[in-house]
Amino acid sequence: MSPLAGKSAPPSLLVDVPRLVTAYYADVPDPSVPSERVAFGTSGHRGSALTRTFNEWHVLAISQAICQYRAGQGITGPLFLGIDTHALSAAAFASALEVLAANGVEVMISAGDEYTPTPAVSHAILVYNRGRTSGLADGIVVTPSHNPPEDGGFKYNPPNGGPADETVTGWIGATANALLEAGLAGVHRVSLAKALRAPTTHRHDFLRSYVDDLGSVIDLDLVRGAGIRLGVDPLGGAGVHYWAAIAERYGLDLTVVRDEVDPTFRFMTVDWDGRIRMDPSSPSAMQSLIGLKDRFDVAFGCDTDHDRHGIVTPSTGLLPPNQYLAVCVDYLFRQRPGWSAGAAVGKTLVSTGLIDRVAARLGRRLYEVPVGFKWFVDGLIDGSLGFGGEESAGASFLRRDGGAWTTDKDGIVPALLAAEITVRTGRDPGELYRTLTADLGEPVSRRVDAPATPEQKRRLSRLTPAQVRQASLAGEPVESVLDRAPGNGAPIGGLKVTTKNGWFAARPSGTESIYKIYAESFLGEAHLDRLIAEAQAMVDEALGVDQPHGAAPGTAA
Repeated sequence: MSPLAGKSAPPSLLVDVPRLVTAYYADVPDPSVPSERVAFGTSGHRGSALTRTFNEWHVLAISQAICQYRAGQGITGPLFLGIDTHALSAAAFASALEVLAANGVEVMISAGDEYTPTPAVSHAILVYNRGRTSGLADGIVVTPSHNPPEDGGFKYNPPNGGPADETVTGWIGATANALLEAGLAGVHRVSLAKALRAPTTHRHDFLRSYVDDLGSVIDLDLVRGAGIRLGVDPLGGAGVHYWAAIAERYGLDLTVVRDEVDPTFRFMTVDWDGRIRMDPSSPSAMQSLIGLKDRFDVAFGCDTDHDRHGIVTPSTGLLPPNQYLAVCVDYLFRQRPGWSAGAAVGKTLVSTGLIDRVAARLGRRLYEVPVGFKWFVDGLIDGSLGFGGEESAGASFLRRDGGAWTTDKDGIVPALLAAEITVRTGRDPGELYRTLTADLGEPVSRRVDAPATPEQKRRLSRLTPAQVRQASLAGEPVESVLDRAPGNGAPIGGLKVTTKNGWFAARPSGTESIYKIYAESFLGEAHLDRLIAEAQAMVDEALGVDQPHGAAPGTAA
């Protein structure tokens, strides 16, 4: 933990915005260097202009690749183009629009140059495509999510409105890298002035369309009638002007505690590792709002593109994401009679096992998938999933009538749901979590990182259940050893081992020489310590790693 964690950012931490933007335009990535190539992760391509991992050439190449993908797939409807408040986002937006216009793509950009949250783009795509079978819309969001101020990001949402799957991103990434290798030969481009004047460039009121529809997913009439005090910190993100519009439209007593937009994010308190990061699930980054918890009946924050949430209550302070997800599931499946009786509960493999117990008590099917919100998209579209949530504070759920709301993560609706929950139950989500754990058991969880060579990481990603020979874990019989997610059979890129009262999952890091162990116990901290120690020994034996070696605590799971 950094000594700066939770404190105001000193000037030495602030990004030099002119230098950053200059590097975006001036520095050219070398595609022969692996780190400088286009690489789509679970949430698009991310990097920094200062390290030649997010520069104009990357954006031009990715934009052209998306145009070619659209043409190949027969996607001829409008492309909704959104943008967050990171310093590189405006520059990348301009680069993308120059390419999209040159390729004749009908582009919808925000009215009044308003910033655009990820869920507003997903919502716009789904609303446009409803009832259509051709001329479908898709979208791009220029955002690195909650990443530090020097980062940029670029993600593509196909006509299903959610994050693109690996088949799509693999094709786009390969095509973009080929364009980089060719020195951008084949990239079509016009000037920004011409792109803005192009007959294919249109203005769309993302804010009004999204805000006016919120009553279909949250019972805001109930919230208005109760008159509870709500607070929100947009963390300087893309939804900064959405909250005042929500308060006005629905008559809520909602205070925006800070509406400042500053690409250095100097107003943030420093995250756990000494960096500025707009993570609403981090107690260090959320210190300002936590300090105001007694002013409001419930308060919330969202990250820079507003696809993640953080809930602050008088009873608890900041709820860890897993705790709030469990409360959401328990509440929603009791209070949404318009949902199908067969609608399942979606969660990622490393989300809390308390959700499993909540789903079982509700009599709902559990749909457990690998890390990545893309796995929830189809179920949220057809209503077979009522809720999809991941441990990193990302979630979305159906409209009150059972229709699709968004198929990408939405930080705004879980935040507003906390207000609905508080009014309808008479208790805030922190109090409800304590009731849940009194009934179903209280989990404790931790993530640890252990060193691993590239070869060991490769072997971990290919381990099979047959390679785990232990019959017990931390004093309990092993009930399952998984290398594929039980919900959809997709590979998890590691292993998950479960017992009656605990589990661990081991996965290699995609960027560091470590592997990560996520673990949870319903029998207390001592049992969790034993579980982690045995989990590491179990993985090390399967990998052929000499023991012992140290494991460093990681961030919260």
